[in-house]
Amino acid sequence: MAHIIGGITTSHVPSIGNAIHRGEQQTPYWKPFFDAFKPLHAWLKTAKPDVIVVVYNDHGLNFFLDAMPTFAIGAASTYHNADEGWGIPVVPSFNGHPKLSWHIIEDMVEHEFDVTSCQELKVDHAFTLPMKLLYPDAGEDWPVKVVPVLINSVQHPLPSAARCWKLGQELGHAIRSYPEDTRVLIVATGGLSHQLDGTRAGFINRDFDLMCMEKIVSDPEALTRFTNRELIEQAGSQGVELMTWIAMRAALGSHVHEVSSTYCAPLSNTGGAVMLLEPDLGAVQMAAE
Repeated sequence: MAHIIGGITTSHVPSIGNAIHRGEQQTPYWKPFFDAFKPLHAWLKTAKPDVIVVVYNDHGLNFFLDAMPTFAIGAASTYHNADEGWGIPVVPSFNGHPKLSWHIIEDMVEHEFDVTSCQELKVDHAFTLPMKLLYPDAGEDWPVKVVPVLINSVQHPLPSAARCWKLGQELGHAIRSYPEDTRVLIVATGGLSHQLDGTRAGFINRDFDLMCMEKIVSDPEALTRFTNRELIEQAGSQGVELMTWIAMRAALGSHVHEVSSTYCAPLSNTGGAVMLLEPDLGAVQMAAE
């Protein structure tokens, strides 16, 4: 059976890619954020995931306002990156895990989640930057296979926080029911609070962000009680990317251990955060029984 070995959250703002490209990781502005990944690098060397399920939102590389699926899952054998116009170098392609992807898709549909299955999919900065942060020395060959899971946070109506929680629960069930011995890491990317346009451009809510980081460990279902309107009020119009965190956390099970946690704000007009969580395997086993 497959095992979910951990969950990671990280911001994915495009300027991270430019900082990497320019070698600015240890400048005073960027150092706290990049240093937050050092304990994650050490953890990855020990944990050795076989597959990373990346929960993120597409920014127009695949889907635009004329056709925006609420939930989509990649089922390709290869995922290519493309130039989005941010000046970030295109990264090498990623190897998918079609067998696990289809297992997840079929489980989701069986349990009444009408996901869009993508047999071709380009991955944008919300996917590639977290992978580059986790594996900065990967070179041309990424050491893991990937499964992209996309949540709409762009085109209204958006899925509710409660719906994303249920999606994550089913994602966790689907992964654990996969019959092959596979070590799976779930990475949720986006946020925290930020707004890129309008009269509140540059808005960051530090208190809300820190509350989310505490609740995602101790009481994650409290976050599902926010309506989308409330999330936008509290976290900005792009702060709804918190949905990816909620889905990841639900997949981990009822109890987790916080291994590492860092908050950096402002991070290019974003409340930037990095967290590493491990599921309580005893609680997961009891739930399965």
